[in-house]
Amino acid sequence: MNTADMGKLLNKVTMEFSSIAENVGLARVTVASVASQADLTLNDLEEIKVATSEAVSNAIIHGYENRRDGRVKLEISRFENWLEIVVDDKGKGIENIQQAMEPTYSSDPERMGLGFVFMKSFMDDLEVKSEPGQGTVVIMRKRLTK
Repeated sequence: MNTADMGKLLNKVTMEFSSIAENVGLARVTVASVASQADLTLNDLEEIKVATSEAVSNAIIHGYENRRDGRVKLEISRFENWLEIVVDDKGKGIENIQQAMEPTYSSDPERMGLGFVFMKSFMDDLEVKSEPGQGTVVIMRKRLTK
């Protein structure tokens, strides 16, 4: 997506945290704080929080395989017309992105495999970039103007 189409950058928050499950809540609160600066419905805010939770959880569970020594970077940019959320890990990466995005597919048999499904349905734009052994970057965008 062309950043010119996104409008003027109004706010940007970047943070990095340990790959522990307790930090999923931190990511949710942070993204909600930035997203609530726009005129969004409570439903929109909840969907943004769920999508962010799924992306961060994927980094921790699948990217780092629940190792606590990994680092997850979260970047939230509020533009005039869009909210952009980037979740970046340096974990094991995804071998087959297309397969990983299929409903009910999971590299962990204990998981439901709906993370990407939620991200895709709750956000207006989703990009996933990954290299095995290098990590994964998930870019999610929500339109702020109708």
